[in-house]
Amino acid sequence: MPINEQKLIAELQNPKTKELAFKQLISLYKERLYWHIRKIVISHTDTDDVLQNTFIKIFKNIDGFKKQSKLYSWMYRIATNEAITFINKRASQKNVAIAEYQQQLVSSLDSDT
Repeated sequence: MPINEQKLIAELQNPKTKELAFKQLISLYKERLYWHIRKIVISHTDTDDVLQNTFIKIFKNIDGFKKQSKLYSWMYRIATNEAITFINKRASQKNVAIAEYQQQLVSSLDSDT
């Protein structure tokens, strides 16, 4: 069943229905956002952390969503920014270039099930 995006946004922006609508939002988009973030940060554990931060940002900022783009596009941008911020922070902590840090992550990957 296709979602009614306008209805979901209205429910997300209504304090009375926000929590229930947010649970629906998570179930609809969690997997897509997970794999998008995973391509950037590589590690499953780090991806889970970034995904959680992404959903926290979405929850806190949904009232400011201006509907100038699709809801998923807006969330995708938040997820991308959170992932890039995470990678930059980790690379900086390790005092290496971002590309080098990502290569280290790829090299250390075990096969995932």
